[in-house]
Amino acid sequence: MKDTDEAQFQATVSEYLLRHRSILDVQTKLGEATARVNRAIAKSVTTCGCISVNATKQTFPIDIGLRELKQFMATHLAGQMCEKCREVLETEIGTTLFYLAAMCSLLDLNLKDVLEKEHARVSALGVFNLT
Repeated sequence: MKDTDEAQFQATVSEYLLRHRSILDVQTKLGEATARVNRAIAKSVTTCGCISVNATKQTFPIDIGLRELKQFMATHLAGQMCEKCREVLETEIGTTLFYLAAMCSLLDLNLKDVLEKEHARVSALGVFNLT
């Protein structure tokens, strides 16, 4: 996104946010949208099968530093999302972003500023962010 894209997106969301203008509506819609992202991923595994999850305990040598830890940590994912599942997931993530931008607007927060502050926090903490 360009510098102004986040602001334009938030302004557009605020303009078209009609039915769910209450903060309570936006909170619950954001939670619902997040659940739909999780469901889309689960359906890619259980219904389509284009990706699979092989989750096991994360193991790594005890004598390594935090900076080397990433190379020993697994995503537990195998395969690649098919075009249909990718499209569904992108739509659900888009809806989540819509309600996140709506929440920012209702609370008089600037989504772009929030993103920039989080980027600065992650960049400053580096591997010590541990999220």
